[in-house]
Amino acid sequence: MITDRRLPAPVALGAAVAIGIMTAVQARINGVLGVKVDNGVVAGLISFAVGLAALIIVVVCLPSARRGVGRLRDGIRRRTIPFWMLLGGACGALTVSTQGVTAGVLGVSLFTVGVVAGQSLHGLVLDRIGFGPAGVVAVTPGRVLGGALALAAVGISLSGDVLATAPLWMLLLPFAAGIGIAWQAATNGRLAQRVQSPLIATFTSFVAGTVALLLAAAVSIAIRGLPSAPPAEPWLYLGGLLGFAYILLGAFIVAHTGVLLMGLGSVLGQLAASVVIDLVWPAAAGPAPWQIAGMVVLAVASVAVALPRRRR
Repeated sequence: MITDRRLPAPVALGAAVAIGIMTAVQARINGVLGVKVDNGVVAGLISFAVGLAALIIVVVCLPSARRGVGRLRDGIRRRTIPFWMLLGGACGALTVSTQGVTAGVLGVSLFTVGVVAGQSLHGLVLDRIGFGPAGVVAVTPGRVLGGALALAAVGISLSGDVLATAPLWMLLLPFAAGIGIAWQAATNGRLAQRVQSPLIATFTSFVAGTVALLLAAAVSIAIRGLPSAPPAEPWLYLGGLLGFAYILLGAFIVAHTGVLLMGLGSVLGQLAASVVIDLVWPAAAGPAPWQIAGMVVLAVASVAVALPRRRR
């Protein structure tokens, strides 16, 4: 049940950081899965299918979730829920496909800073026009500076020999994924308000994403041929469960934080986790240690300056 009671800012920010940590871990899992099956789109489909299967079990078992499905069905039938509000999962499909295509090559840190840029710019725009469930969020100097510092982290990540070791299109895909993540969070948050259930908004997102990935995988297989056999390691199939968890959490907290602040909090979690992952398990084209340090400092600063200074 969605209420108008606001979470304390530290609690909401902590939840956003948790989203970022789960996103970073999912990126590495799906990146390795994409390398194993030799098809990032198919890896994304596998990830989404696992998350959707888990969601179906939860929805069937919870009476409150089944009531949320009824409200969703009634809203679609009466046209009180517009069609575009059902499409948040299409952006999730872009995210997991991008993870499968790029994260196994670029490393999680470099993937993350591309996402940071897209999330920061689009989150600022969506908050300003009032697209998210929190309504119009003032564009304060701190929020603008926070977005600018996040973009500065991207500039650091692209210095050195990174551009020489990875093609430009592979670096632009995470940026597009970040734009999609911001839109998905806002859209799922609004749908959660309409159906009074973040769980059903997450379920709808996974259905839309799975359909989009089925179509994309069919095209990819028709062009490139069949992928390699699915790997036997069970941990490579946990990405969908992480997606289930962070999309559900995002649909709940975005009404308490706004799109930009949720994105900046998740940036902190993503970069902290991605640094650990890339240091322990480096990828082929990952950034140098000094680049990682610069990205983390600027990401922490971007969250700090964007935090609200007074209760609204």
